[in-house]
Amino acid sequence: MNPEVDWFFEKDTKWKAEYTHLRSIALDCGLTEELKWGCPCYTFKGTNIVLIHGFKEYCAYLFHKGVLLKDTENILIQQTENVQSARQIRFTTLQEIATKEATLKAYIYEAIEVEKAGLKVELKETSEFNMPEEFKRALNKNSDLKAAFEALTPGRQRGYLLHFSQPKQSKTRESRIEKSIPLIFEGKGLNDR
Repeated sequence: MNPEVDWFFEKDTKWKAEYTHLRSIALDCGLTEELKWGCPCYTFKGTNIVLIHGFKEYCAYLFHKGVLLKDTENILIQQTENVQSARQIRFTTLQEIATKEATLKAYIYEAIEVEKAGLKVELKETSEFNMPEEFKRALNKNSDLKAAFEALTPGRQRGYLLHFSQPKQSKTRESRIEKSIPLIFEGKGLNDR
């Protein structure tokens, strides 16, 4: 156990008992407990294996390379259509976790083997993501903006493309683009605000 992470488990939340049980399962598998993205993250030799997080309707294990797991029990969930690598196992009760404990450990051990084997997830290239027409026009009109966007990391580029593509109305897409231009010029991503 890592004392820097204790506060997460001591918080009075809807999932307190579930979090504690998920923690003990991950630690039983010999993983190192760290705090990443404000959540307990369990690592093997410095690589992320599984993270514990919670939402209104469920808490979950998030396997960072879950797409590479065999998922023999068919319990891994792709959080959204744009998530390429990570997969969740969701829980709504402590009993559900207790019942699946052996399966959860098997998935963790498999995720460790994925890391030991050095397997990588083949991610889509940024060019494969949809670029809304409104953003294409903005880039064509402003070469400095185009250069600033191209200088961003691929992850930040994808984040913007997904953010700009979500609205159904052109006016909303244009508004998102305008609000994001200063961040793009600063070399920041959407989460760096």
